[in-house]
Amino acid sequence: MRTALIAAVTLAALLAAMPATAKTGKGQLFLDGAVVGTVVTPSPIADGSGLDPLYMVTNGAEGQLGVAGVGPGDGPYHGGSWQVFEVTFAAGVTPYLLTSDEAVFAAEAAGDVIVTRVADADFRCPVTQS
Repeated sequence: MRTALIAAVTLAALLAAMPATAKTGKGQLFLDGAVVGTVVTPSPIADGSGLDPLYMVTNGAEGQLGVAGVGPGDGPYHGGSWQVFEVTFAAGVTPYLLTSDEAVFAAEAAGDVIVTRVADADFRCPVTQS
């Protein structure tokens, strides 16, 4: 189950389009309002051991990508040791793009989204700012 969840998280959050036989690929996510690249070579880590927040929106607006809380150059970035959070828009709220962790926090404070920690989905995958 963990392997399937990691694969689903990686595909959904990073929008990785890679051949079935490939071991690495490239994807994208939001970081501080901008789209950044990622090298998709997901590696499992121990449940709950992720350090870099990654927000996956389950029912977001069209064009929604995963949202990285930190990236290269940020002091607390740990190379993409992702601490996975699921973000779900509340019933009755029209989804809108969330492009930064600040936007996720504001949406949560407004009651627009529910943020849930998914410790068994933590994984490692680096970000490249291109």
